[in-house]
Amino acid sequence: MDIGIDIGGTFTDAVLRSGDGSMRSLKVPSTPDDPARAVGHALERLLGAAEAAGVRRFLHGTTVATNAILEGTASPVGIITTAGFADVIELGRTNRASNYDLLIRPQTPVALVPPERRMEVVERIGADGTVWEPLDEAGVAEAARALEAGGAKAVAICFLFAFIDPTHERRAREIVLATCPGLAVSLSSEVDPAPREYERSCATAFDAALKPVMSSYLGRIEAILRDAGIGVPMGVMHSRGGLLGAAAARRRPIRLTLSGPSAAAIGAAALLREAGFLDGVSIDVGGTSADVAVIRGGAPALRVDGMIGTFPVRVPTADVLAVAAGGGSIAWIDDAGGLRVGPRSAGADPGPACYRRGGTRPTVLDASVVLGLVDPARFAAGQLALDSAAAAAAIEREVAGPLGLGVREAAVAIHRVINATMAEAVRAVTVARGVDPRELPLVPAGGGGGLHAHAIADDLGQTRIVVPAAPGVLAAMGLLDAPLEHDAARGFGRVLDEIPTADLRATIDALADETRTAMAAEGADVAAAEMALTASASYVGQGHSLEVPFPTEAPDPAGAIRRGFIDLHRATFGHAREAPVRLVSLRAVLRLRSEPLALRPVAATNAARTAREAVLESVAQTISVVPRGALAPGEILPGPAIVEQDDTTLVVPAGWRVTTHPAHLLMERVAGRRA
Repeated sequence: MDIGIDIGGTFTDAVLRSGDGSMRSLKVPSTPDDPARAVGHALERLLGAAEAAGVRRFLHGTTVATNAILEGTASPVGIITTAGFADVIELGRTNRASNYDLLIRPQTPVALVPPERRMEVVERIGADGTVWEPLDEAGVAEAARALEAGGAKAVAICFLFAFIDPTHERRAREIVLATCPGLAVSLSSEVDPAPREYERSCATAFDAALKPVMSSYLGRIEAILRDAGIGVPMGVMHSRGGLLGAAAARRRPIRLTLSGPSAAAIGAAALLREAGFLDGVSIDVGGTSADVAVIRGGAPALRVDGMIGTFPVRVPTADVLAVAAGGGSIAWIDDAGGLRVGPRSAGADPGPACYRRGGTRPTVLDASVVLGLVDPARFAAGQLALDSAAAAAAIEREVAGPLGLGVREAAVAIHRVINATMAEAVRAVTVARGVDPRELPLVPAGGGGGLHAHAIADDLGQTRIVVPAAPGVLAAMGLLDAPLEHDAARGFGRVLDEIPTADLRATIDALADETRTAMAAEGADVAAAEMALTASASYVGQGHSLEVPFPTEAPDPAGAIRRGFIDLHRATFGHAREAPVRLVSLRAVLRLRSEPLALRPVAATNAARTAREAVLESVAQTISVVPRGALAPGEILPGPAIVEQDDTTLVVPAGWRVTTHPAHLLMERVAGRRA
């Protein structure tokens, strides 16, 4: 058996795939005070009477690292840097995230590393890699003692040009660990070996601050597995869409910052491939947020300039845009009398008003219940009965009354606002980047994806929606399809033509050996893994770079990188020139693909088709309600209709139709529908 468990802000999703390819899935409420507890609850229910010894893989996706950064709950961290550069992390890029805000929040992580926890030591490596000033080893020891005395639990070491020569950083780590063994240490030359001091300092500081947090969290998960009798090592999803062992995740936890959203993108890519599409866009709508990802060539698009809040976290990640738009997003009236939905969320505790757990603010889910789109008795497979009267009362008190609307009118307005927010998020990763969304199928996932998919597609002119077999747990399913992946990088910062071929080849071989050693340590079949190489390159004088893939066995790696960069620059920006190219860094990625995800048909059910009154496209009407398992293979279901299953609800308006396929539904706009 393979088990995948993904933690979201409101629900924790779990899937179990048996040896015969059959699937079992469930959702349990997340436990924000200790996310590990929800994993234990899900595991207990998922296994049931099954033998824990039969578990072959346990895979996990989590938002703990991201939340620790956003909520300021990471461990106290100090920084040791080159003399004269202590304030880089506060100066940042002197950019303003919003030019017109009267009250400006800190744009740099000052609270994470306040001035009293920034230490300077004498050392200096030049841009050409030569040592200008030797490392003051006594100064490093003194800085470590001062940071520990000041309450720091971790130290980020960020020396100037360490990405070219990491010798001083590595020696400083030895001194810190010898002086203060209890401190966690991160090196910028390992976390982010590339130019741009502010971005490198941010990534390293966050990595160090996350080490105690993630080590403790992963330890609690491992204890839960031991108590359940599961003896296999844990795999953890990292940001670029691959899996790491728990030990590797502890060593560099910054790689886990987009763990959960990346898993959903992997699941969407697997679904699209099964449905015959290589390109698409997915939107995973949970209780707290909606995560949008573009799929290209059968895999999620990647980026290296990620952000967590307003802070740069420059590690390779799946290109996922998260917006505060979910089922738990709170509807409220602003000071100008306008309706707003989000970014605040009711979360899992106390949750929406309809949960009857103390929440009094109306949410998107409350609106869905009032509109008749969600059956209060069947929500989350009937585990959580919803109170439609409480939902209506909250909307009446907070929205309908102040705006002079009826309760249903107010619920329609809430849906229109949140639908517009979600559509704008899809537009931001497609139209804003020169991609026509009308050519891409939409994959709705999460518990709320199916409720809003038609409205998003209508807004963007999309004509096809591919619905997974288990949309509500797509992120957990993506864990089962993700490859085991290790990567390593080295910084250069030199003109490409001036680097001897022997040096390039030696660096490539060293990176390859590093990834193979890391993968072998997890007991994987290294011989079956695939190696991929990329170079971060730019024209000399450019401040930003492009990621250029090149063949692993290229006889002239410099020539291959140069040609690839010029072609990519032309494709990206519409122009290119024959000019000197700078090699910023090299990265090797070793990938061991998992067994293909066996997508099985949704189990047939004898549940009866019914009908209920619902408001669809602002019109109250009696709508056919069809259990998903009651759809026959190849059946075509015209809208208006509602398709229900344990983990989600799919709304099919008039002008759309659904065709049943073995492992997915294809929802298409019929001829004559507005574009």
